[in-house]
Amino acid sequence: MGPLTLAVDAKSNCGVYSDACNRKMQKKLFASVSAGEETPFDFLRTLLEGVIAGGTAGVVVETALYPIDTIKTRLQAARGGGKIILKGLYSGLGGNIAGVLPASAVFLGVYEPAKQKLLRGLPENLSAVAHLTAGALGGLAASFIRVPTEVVKQRMQTGQFASAPNAVRLIVAKEGFKGLYAGYGSFLLRDLPFDALQFCLYEQLRIGYKLAAKRDLNDPENAIIGAFAGALTGAITTPLDVIKTRLMVQGSANQYKGIFDCVQTIVRDEGPQALLKGIGPRVLWIGIGGSIFFGVLESTKRFLAEKRPSKQQYSNPKQD
Repeated sequence: MGPLTLAVDAKSNCGVYSDACNRKMQKKLFASVSAGEETPFDFLRTLLEGVIAGGTAGVVVETALYPIDTIKTRLQAARGGGKIILKGLYSGLGGNIAGVLPASAVFLGVYEPAKQKLLRGLPENLSAVAHLTAGALGGLAASFIRVPTEVVKQRMQTGQFASAPNAVRLIVAKEGFKGLYAGYGSFLLRDLPFDALQFCLYEQLRIGYKLAAKRDLNDPENAIIGAFAGALTGAITTPLDVIKTRLMVQGSANQYKGIFDCVQTIVRDEGPQALLKGIGPRVLWIGIGGSIFFGVLESTKRFLAEKRPSKQQYSNPKQD
């Protein structure tokens, strides 16, 4: 499949879909959008809407798919032929929601303004760069909340603690405050590429689909694109997720001395295939999660847009 392209020139007389314009669009490297007239960039409104939409979508996804995530975590944490316990699949959900809500809000609160600002500043054929960069920036900002949340969640999922407050108290007592950020490096190694790739794929596919359909996308279409982007990115980053999980759940045992030692130990003791542990539940979880997340995200964004004063309605397709 060739690169997706989309160019809109409000001053052109040839029309978006004429043969001449189509020939011109084939020269673009990535999906891109331009407009003859820019709307003012309202940073605070964009930030607020991103926070609300991101928080809503994150909580819905986490609540719906938590059991699959628990199974995935237990598969990855098990060494050798360890058995997987299927009880307590919602263990740690409450504490995790308390972290997912602000983390998702921070991610979208950074992603949306950064994306729109970059789209205005970069050449129109580099929209993919804007999406990649905004995704990585959003992931980096959210990591300060995501990592402690993930550490507590995964240790509860593997039966180490009975409650989130108890987990936080004992982790800090035994490992210090840094224990809440165990595996931070491996988390960034997994999540920054994941966030950048997932959101770039999603945004580029949406632009290409809108070009082909010659209309705006509906919620089911957004959900299908989100599922594809999430599942593909989830499969690609599974080895990074296994490494992150092992480093986070080891606690004070310090079985692994770092990322590279973790990889070497896993490959030596369990074989290279162990780096793909949990790929089935992970792809299922992130695929369904991407469908729900992006479906809810776009619905929430549209709802918030409808509540704006009419003069502030977005007319610039670049913000898609």
